Amino acid sequence: MAAGRAAAVLVLLPGVVRHPRLARLPARPAGQALLIGAGAALGLVLYLLAAQRQMLSVAVVLASLYPALPALLGLAVLHERVSRRQAAGLPAAALATVLLTAG
Repeated sequence: MAAGRAAAVLVLLPGVVRHPRLARLPARPAGQALLIGAGAALGLVLYLLAAQRQMLSVAVVLASLYPALPALLGLAVLHERVSRRQAAGLPAAALATVLLTAG
């Protein structure tokens, strides 16, 4: 993990040195980027823990259900409309999650 961060810094650093004003963000987008990055890091750590402590087949299948979360957030927060196919798929994904975690 540290090697990946070091590689990213080495790749991005020359551009930031050449054009420092491009690296500055206004406060709101910078805060949003920080929050998104922290959420992504938390997700990766939780996936790593799940892969180490559970059967890998269960962790991978549960991780593959990630498209259901934005759909649920779209329903709850943005009040988006759902097609019949999506309406059938969301409970099926929930049922699959329950069945997989129950063993």
